[in-house]
Amino acid sequence: MAPTLATAHRRRWWMACTAVVENLFFSAVLLGWASLLLMLQSEGFYSYLCHPPENVTIPANGNLSTGNLTTVHEELVYEEPVRVNGWLTCKEQDEMLNLAFTVGSFLLSAITLPLGIVMDKYGPRKLRLLGSASFSVSCVMIAYGASNPDSLSVLIFFALALNGFGGMCMTFTSLTLPNMFGDLRSTFIALMIGSYASSAVTFPGIKVIYDFGVSFILILLVWACCAGLVFFNCFFNWPLEPFPGPEDMDYTVKIKFSWLGFDHKITGKQFYKQVTTVGRRLSVGGSMKNHKEMAALQDGNKLCLSTVDLEVKCQPDMAASPSFMQSVFSPILLLSLITMCMTQLRLIFYMGAMNNILQFMVDGDLGTVNLYTSIFGVLQLLCLVTAPVIGYIMDWKLKECTDGSEDAEEKDASPGDKKKKPRDRQIQKVVNATRAFAFTNVLLVAFGVTCLIPNLPLQILSFILHTVVRGFIHSAMGGLYAAVYPSTQFGSLTGLQSLVSALFALLQQPLFLVMMGPLEGDPLWVNVGLLGLSMLGFCLPIYLICYKRRLERERRQQLDDAKLFLKSDSEAFV
Repeated sequence: MAPTLATAHRRRWWMACTAVVENLFFSAVLLGWASLLLMLQSEGFYSYLCHPPENVTIPANGNLSTGNLTTVHEELVYEEPVRVNGWLTCKEQDEMLNLAFTVGSFLLSAITLPLGIVMDKYGPRKLRLLGSASFSVSCVMIAYGASNPDSLSVLIFFALALNGFGGMCMTFTSLTLPNMFGDLRSTFIALMIGSYASSAVTFPGIKVIYDFGVSFILILLVWACCAGLVFFNCFFNWPLEPFPGPEDMDYTVKIKFSWLGFDHKITGKQFYKQVTTVGRRLSVGGSMKNHKEMAALQDGNKLCLSTVDLEVKCQPDMAASPSFMQSVFSPILLLSLITMCMTQLRLIFYMGAMNNILQFMVDGDLGTVNLYTSIFGVLQLLCLVTAPVIGYIMDWKLKECTDGSEDAEEKDASPGDKKKKPRDRQIQKVVNATRAFAFTNVLLVAFGVTCLIPNLPLQILSFILHTVVRGFIHSAMGGLYAAVYPSTQFGSLTGLQSLVSALFALLQQPLFLVMMGPLEGDPLWVNVGLLGLSMLGFCLPIYLICYKRRLERERRQQLDDAKLFLKSDSEAFV
């Protein structure tokens, strides 16, 4: 039986710790594609597409001639076939396996839109159960395909699709868990995304075990069994209901005042707003009754004053809760889509083509490629360490902030008080998001510059920047959506952003084909184009600066209106 929200709240630390571990080993493991690719080649997936090279006859002077049939001295050249663990490898195999990676990575992001809509309505429990089961099935399918790769290589497409779907279910459902941690929500979102991004270390770790001689099939079957443990942990600990955001629910206040039995289901900050409104109503008495209140009483309604105030003054603020379509067409969301699309394409292309880029630099030395692939895999753990940095930036000084209404009341209640004015919470969130996105895009541009330099040791710096940017961009995007939009729309908007960016990232397959075909493996001009595209990422922080100034003007106007309102109230009371 599923636990209640109150029970889940008591278990939130256990759920958060296990979610980090589960994300690390069972979410976006496809991001470690470079290591998985080497293991799939060693197991012979799509090796039947490769054919041993034939003897090639060329003139002794090294020039091929087709214009005449003059007899020249010729020599016989034999090209040694490239084999991995006894299986042939070739460009056709790389292209087919990269296509499978494109399908899996696409589902890793594109499936988030329907997932977000379902999760916002039904909660994360069922999706997490489905995701862990899908991940387990994907491991079994890869193992089955490895038993007979000549006939079952096609299973890798279905397995990677299930792996991407299951991994995103695990990641996406864990992003709602930080709602139970109040002002630390952005930090915990960053921690969840950091563990998601660090899951790229899983396949490099498995490759180390594989290199010690452990059977590839045995490794995958054990991994599938471990995914079953995730299923049971979710079954016994995750509630059916969605986790409400801190603005929508205060667990302590709801439990403490539940004996009052309000009919209007008011909790948290709404409760205090009600108390303030009713207190003013009772203290001033009939002098503050407006026309709507008088009409309600004259009609014979048997309502106490507090209930009238609830109906009159606690109407929903439509401006504070925009509709889903208003959120979709807001400038912040549209610019975030542009930022995420170009960042996702930049990162996904590098992951998919990294082995080929390294081979181009070392003239096909597979030993060096294996070494640098392992270094890249180990560095993925940096995501777990660096992603909370962005979360900390997103939560910077939020504890010192107040809501606009509280700020106005404190300022007007003690006009002679010269204490430092507290920051407005919403404005501070926008400032923090501006810093986070500006810093992230600077790192992305630096990554693009290092990719242009064909120096092998310098690629370690590229690995580090790639890892940090991947953790930062997702954490910053999740923190921005949590700060600007209602919590009931978080899943849907995040899913929409992931779907659009995944569709745009499909361009990585044509770019890969261009690099391997006309450019003959040289990634220079592709990297130049992607570097220019990265400059679009500065549009979002520039707009956020303008948006912050607009909020400040609106806040000053609200404070001025509050002064006039309280002044008129005091005159009416006298």
